[in-house]
Amino acid sequence: MNRTSTTARTENRGGKISRTPRDHYQEVTDRIIAALEAGTPPWRRPWDPDKAGGPAMPRNATTGQRYRGINVLTLGMSALAFSSGDPRWATYKQAEDRGWQVRKGERGTTGYFFKRLEVRDDSRPEGDEDAVKRIPLLRAFTLFHASQIDGIPDFVPPTIEEAPWRAPEAAEIILANSGAVVRIGGEKAFYSPSTDHIQMPPQGAFATAERFCGTLVHELGHWTGAESRLNRDLRNRFGSHDYAREELRAEIGQMMVCAELGIADCDFSNNAAYVASWLEKLRSDRKEIFRAAADAQRIADYLLAFHPDYANSQAGPPDSVSIADDGDAADAPEPMPAAA
Repeated sequence: MNRTSTTARTENRGGKISRTPRDHYQEVTDRIIAALEAGTPPWRRPWDPDKAGGPAMPRNATTGQRYRGINVLTLGMSALAFSSGDPRWATYKQAEDRGWQVRKGERGTTGYFFKRLEVRDDSRPEGDEDAVKRIPLLRAFTLFHASQIDGIPDFVPPTIEEAPWRAPEAAEIILANSGAVVRIGGEKAFYSPSTDHIQMPPQGAFATAERFCGTLVHELGHWTGAESRLNRDLRNRFGSHDYAREELRAEIGQMMVCAELGIADCDFSNNAAYVASWLEKLRSDRKEIFRAAADAQRIADYLLAFHPDYANSQAGPPDSVSIADDGDAADAPEPMPAAA
């Protein structure tokens, strides 16, 4: 069994072994950079969706909660996510508590969450609301895919009746309820902040109806950034690094929405210039991919809420232990080591 270590072993000149906290931000960023350099952004699905059982967001095997934010990317980078149509993951203890058994020798996959550390500022008077600061700290834990666990029941995908937001007309329902203005015509798809409208080529210009829907979801992702919605800075010159940062968020958000809606043929058209810009930014800022994943999760949440059946299915807040989608936490101090 593999348990996630939160320290790295180093040998000093005297031959003594010392332990230093692992830099989870850098570890994740390095993996994302390696995937981009290999030509496969981890949020673009390179596998055959028919063999993989179709797109599905990773979820906890015991609680049913969907993993969110950076965990969508880190779990998606595991080859186990492509081996079957089973999206379930669990910690060793969760499996053990259910009478399941992680097979001997199986290696786990690291997940992340933010824990709020409350620190009191003694220089402020008692009762002052600002006297207590809440600092988000990045922590790690180990997950095992369902295929690594003996005794776990077979995965049964939800039916359309159980998950009506996976019906073919789901994207149309989201568009209609959003109130977004879409104009059809021309050969380019884009969102115009100045006129607050989405421009789309005719559906016949796309190879499949799903590609049309996937592109529409991407432009809706940009649409969410308006000041009256999620308020991201969209005043960026085409081709600039800031423009590329917005594209990164829209593309990851597109993947999240397409996976939840069951849109398998989700076309990604961002070119090598964007990828090069993303690489430059990630190399210079190890927390950027966490911010991007957090913003992408907000995009996905915002759009999916326009589907009434999906909105009704979200009975409560997501499990804070497993989401790691706090954008502010990307600016937190160095992460403290978690318990092994």
